Amino acid sequence: MPRKRPTIADLRAIKGKKQLTMLRVMTLDEAEAAEKAGVDIVSIPPELLLNPQYRDAAPSLFSMPGENFFEIGTADDFVRWAFRMYKAGADAVYCSASYATVKRMADEAIPVIGHVGLIPSRKTWTGGFKAVGKTAETALQVFEAVKQLEAAGAFGAEIEVVPVEVAEAISKRTSLFLLSMGAGTGCDAQYLFAEDILGTNRSHMPRHSKVYRNFAAEYDRLQAERVAAFSEFVADVNSNAYPEEKHIVRMPPEELKAFMAKIGGE
Repeated sequence: MPRKRPTIADLRAIKGKKQLTMLRVMTLDEAEAAEKAGVDIVSIPPELLLNPQYRDAAPSLFSMPGENFFEIGTADDFVRWAFRMYKAGADAVYCSASYATVKRMADEAIPVIGHVGLIPSRKTWTGGFKAVGKTAETALQVFEAVKQLEAAGAFGAEIEVVPVEVAEAISKRTSLFLLSMGAGTGCDAQYLFAEDILGTNRSHMPRHSKVYRNFAAEYDRLQAERVAAFSEFVADVNSNAYPEEKHIVRMPPEELKAFMAKIGGE
């Protein structure tokens, strides 16, 4: 029986009762794999959602497109963008812009997911790529950010690289659906990037990431095979081994004779 795509009401009803799964996927193949694997929620590039094939590949995935706020612009730009995403089949939109921008969208009944803790686009304010909320003061700032998002009308928030004790305590004290990226199991969903799970991330591996397959090695093997095949083609052309008789078409002798006579050839 096909899975039913969850609604906002469904997710609110299960808050605090179970952990859902969430992935950041970048391609149609990854989305289709997430669908078949039973993943619950995906974060996706807006252009993937706009692909006419997306919902055929991922009919039951709760899908959340997102861009960094500086890619979209003002609050009005966000509202226009969000309506476009909603029309294309988004279930919620990600927004790391201001609380006022979140409120602007929420006022139009657009389900918005905010971001607290380590926010990559704002990392300079919290000291770079490192945990946020390890002191009572900074933990309180994370809590206050959650309450601000709540007041703005957000539906949920990604909570990234926050101590597990802090994340769990906050989750118990907010109506927001919290998506844990490196913030432990006290939230409502566990969130990883597909590139980390598949082992294609060749840069820094976050502490919370877990590699389940080594696609990088397979890609390297395929690239080596690609180079080898191209090299063999070059060698065949240089040695006249390609094309062979089976790769070409020949003209019937009588037609060739008539053709050559017309062009004054032998």
